Amino acid sequence: MPSIFTKIINGEIPCYKIAEEEDYFAFLDINPNAKGHTLCIPKKEVDKIMDLDEETYMGLMRFSRKVGMALEAAIPCKRVGVTVIGLEVPHVHVHLIPLQSMANATFQHKESFTKSEFKEIAANIRARL
Repeated sequence: MPSIFTKIINGEIPCYKIAEEEDYFAFLDINPNAKGHTLCIPKKEVDKIMDLDEETYMGLMRFSRKVGMALEAAIPCKRVGVTVIGLEVPHVHVHLIPLQSMANATFQHKESFTKSEFKEIAANIRARL
């Protein structure tokens, strides 16, 4: 059964898309730790990051860096945190989280945004790619 992320890639579930390349996809987390919290994923559905082949792994990191630089330019923050946990969805995903403090990195404090706010945030990041 396809993961929720594969369904997002295939357009079966809507998302606030940030970027897309042939093998990678980035979109806003809808349950964000902070404004601009973005997920970068390979289009290839693989559960664990260490199970990616080296080319896909390195490509995902390159893509995540590109998106992270746009995110940092779009959202005022002290830095963009990068984490890979992968317990929530069985599809490799890199979290890019604008950090103001360590609380933004704990996954215990969440922020809420309206659909129009999510759209504005996504457009602001895309404009810097």
